[in-house]
Amino acid sequence: MKLRMALLAFTAVALTGCASFVAPTYSPDYPSIDRLKAAQLGKVAVGEFQPRSAEAPVNKITLRGAPFVSSNGSFAQYLEDAIRSDLTELRVLDPKSETRIDATLLKNDIDVSGINTGEGLMEVRLSVIKRGQTVHDKIYSAKTQFESSFAAAVAVPKGQSEYPRLVRSLLQTIYADPAFITAVKP
Repeated sequence: MKLRMALLAFTAVALTGCASFVAPTYSPDYPSIDRLKAAQLGKVAVGEFQPRSAEAPVNKITLRGAPFVSSNGSFAQYLEDAIRSDLTELRVLDPKSETRIDATLLKNDIDVSGINTGEGLMEVRLSVIKRGQTVHDKIYSAKTQFESSFAAAVAVPKGQSEYPRLVRSLLQTIYADPAFITAVKP
């Protein structure tokens, strides 16, 4: 019986190692969007979000050995698209604006190696450039925790589904920062 269970567990882990998992689509955190609307932001452009290379360490996440990828090409692009989505929702996105947001993804991981708990970690250096001058430059981070499992068949899909929540958590931190709000006001 123990041998059968061990073989079953090994097979489940081996099979998940063969598959590639894609990050689910981001959806905005509407309470954060509402707070930003109340702040009456100015028009904002989205600039460079780095690194774009699929070989960059922050763009290479594995979930129990299975590759976890962004459908956007890189996780920096995923973050850029999330901010772009939020700014579009706010109706302040303007590619010609003199106020621009740039970012560099410094840390990015979903860890499902725990027996009962998984964790997400993201860190980004975000800059706001206004009329060619950097008016805001700060490192933001977010850490999330979620229920996971020893079984890879449960832990891997759970880690996959948690990625948008990690991005929302990071963006909530950024959007709640008075210095960021001041930097993007007209």
